[in-house]
Amino acid sequence: MFDIIQLLPDAVANQIAAGEVVQRPASAVKELVENAIDAGADKIQLILKDAGKSLIQVIDNGAGMSITDARMCFERHATSKIRKAEDLFAIRTMGFRGEAMASIAAIAQVEMKTRRHEDELGTCICIEGSEVLSQEPCATPAGTIISIKNLFYNTPARRNFLKSNPVEMRHILDEFQRVALANPKIFFTLHHEGQEVYHLPGTTLKQRIVHLLGNNYNQRLVPVEEDTSIIKLQGFVGKPEFARKTRGEQFFFVNNRFIKDAYLNHAVLTAFEQLLPDDTFPLYVLFIEIDPSKIDINVHPTKTEIKYQDEKSIYAIIRSAVKRSLGRYNITPSLDFDQENSIEHLITPKPFEEIVQPSISFNPNFNPFSVPGEKKSERSYSSESAYFEKKGIPNNWDTLYQISKRDTEEQHTIDLDNNAPNVTLDEEQVIKNSERQLFQIHHKFILSQIKSGFMLIHQQWAHERILYERFLAQLQNHSGLSQQSLFPETVSLNSSDFELLKELLPDIRNLGFDIREFGPNTVIVEGIPADINHNSEHELLESLLEGFKNNTAILKLDKRDTLARTLARNAATKAGTRLSLDEMNLLIDQLFACQMPNQALNGKPVISTFTLNELTERFEK
Repeated sequence: MFDIIQLLPDAVANQIAAGEVVQRPASAVKELVENAIDAGADKIQLILKDAGKSLIQVIDNGAGMSITDARMCFERHATSKIRKAEDLFAIRTMGFRGEAMASIAAIAQVEMKTRRHEDELGTCICIEGSEVLSQEPCATPAGTIISIKNLFYNTPARRNFLKSNPVEMRHILDEFQRVALANPKIFFTLHHEGQEVYHLPGTTLKQRIVHLLGNNYNQRLVPVEEDTSIIKLQGFVGKPEFARKTRGEQFFFVNNRFIKDAYLNHAVLTAFEQLLPDDTFPLYVLFIEIDPSKIDINVHPTKTEIKYQDEKSIYAIIRSAVKRSLGRYNITPSLDFDQENSIEHLITPKPFEEIVQPSISFNPNFNPFSVPGEKKSERSYSSESAYFEKKGIPNNWDTLYQISKRDTEEQHTIDLDNNAPNVTLDEEQVIKNSERQLFQIHHKFILSQIKSGFMLIHQQWAHERILYERFLAQLQNHSGLSQQSLFPETVSLNSSDFELLKELLPDIRNLGFDIREFGPNTVIVEGIPADINHNSEHELLESLLEGFKNNTAILKLDKRDTLARTLARNAATKAGTRLSLDEMNLLIDQLFACQMPNQALNGKPVISTFTLNELTERFEK
């Protein structure tokens, strides 16, 4: 009988490893940029075409490689970072396994030019599908230039699973932001399709955050700093009033390595207790420095998960440090008695002002029961009290009772006598009148009488349903109307949101937005949908993008449905808004014209009906 267990060929083994290391172009970008950082580069350029599918090029001025190292870096488990098993617990570099370059070379066409600073000539090596095509000397600047072309060219099934270019570009921007935040002193540039997306000179951490996320973040940041025997913590958190609906702006770094840790994230959220609105998440960029022997980073192929020896102490330190920073930097309102001059005026009167006791004047001869025909001379009013002169009671005062009696007879009345009929008018006339008898309860619900009893309508959920179906029809028919702004507003976004906006722009215009690009990461809003009343175009656009990202992550709906749902929730009349009788009638008419009037966007019922029998049983209990 033949043996059935065999060693896999290197090319097949590399493709299997590539499935763990390189899931999409963003994974390759992360590995290449981190290698450039490990090489000691202080200037790194990233050039992309077709969202990394056609070309990913990284240019750095790092240490470079010799002829032998250039060939060895594409072998599996070939690394310069570790020599023995103990080195795994003293790692401070980004990469160490020696799998990234071999995995990338197995699924792409790779060209690398590298030269050490002390060498006169460099090395150029070309590899396709783990096969070395050529290696020869070349003239190249000191450092490394590596180009990855046609990612997944030999695994078409993997390539077919890639998303659209805007989606893949957003993933690349996420990875780029993480690396750029962790290394603020390094100069980074990012070019896509010949256009410069990022130009980040070496600077401080705060300025790097502002350059990446936008100039409006300069006033949103609160510094956090704590130095203990267990960890050293530093970074920034966002003020509570600027919390967003998504978790996209939350960054934890351990020894300059980006990690995802729900346990530490909970520590930060606990520090924000009673400061954040519901379903919002704060911004934070926090760096933890810890002894490498106290952690294990070799638990995940992408090295984004870490195990700690004393995680409870780290949790407590992070929670207390963030909470103290929020209290220290004027997050809670306070009064500065040295600066507030108006308070001093309230407490100490001016010396030249004389304090006058307030006086009350009245007319002692005023008679509220005076006869209408009484002469004015008999009342002897003073000039000060002429304002209180009592007007005569109208002679036709008794007709008020006749009006009230007539109005009462025209309405539906209930006789307390059990033998009397409940309805005094014909049934159709009663229902017709009851449709106009609407009441708003606590500015949240609308009560309407119906034939069998009454119904309660949730006004916010009803308006969301109306707008959702209207926006969905506008997206399908390209029929959204726009109201032009008198003063167009310029809106600056971070690169990730700007890429998302460009992806959604055709559908957003179908809804009635009039938006055009205006420079890098900037748009001009010249009009908004005619159905929306909003004071700030910037807030409306930002909330639309945030809601879209949140709904996409949770509901997994298609793009148009998610966009209509998000805009409807942002534009709907909120609970607590006072409605007039005409507005309530219009809301009910539009609700019952919907295809699904009794289902809110969250799946709950919009209308609750109560019958007379239910009311009777409740009173007879």
